[in-house]
Amino acid sequence: MNFFNAFGISASGLSAQRVRMNVATSNLANINTTRTRHGGPYRRKDVVFSSRPATGSFRNTLRSTMAKRLTGVRVSGIIEDPRPPISKYAPQHPEADKKGYIKVPRINLMEEMVNMMSATRSYEANVTAIKATKDMAKKALEIGR
Repeated sequence: MNFFNAFGISASGLSAQRVRMNVATSNLANINTTRTRHGGPYRRKDVVFSSRPATGSFRNTLRSTMAKRLTGVRVSGIIEDPRPPISKYAPQHPEADKKGYIKVPRINLMEEMVNMMSATRSYEANVTAIKATKDMAKKALEIGR
């Protein structure tokens, strides 16, 4: 495995965590959105990750074991929460029905903050892995002098 494979794997993690952070930010920004352009309240979104085989050349003897184990991550989709919105009594709200209830998104502030913190930590871990790989490549070049 060369250093570029390691960079690619960490870069895929950076990209995936950036998407996760953007989705959590969007959820927080729309925590009180009762009407979207599609009608109805905002629906909480979540990111679905899947593994992605690492590309690169491996020696024939290691190809079967190393190629299966070395994977990156990719965003395979962004899904909407299938649960119904929460009904909240707010008779003065312009979106209120005849009984005085509005539909609000099913978004938990603490859950979204934890998602953001987890995405941030994962992003930082990938940055650290890239830095460590860069340092190893640098040391390898110094040894070759």
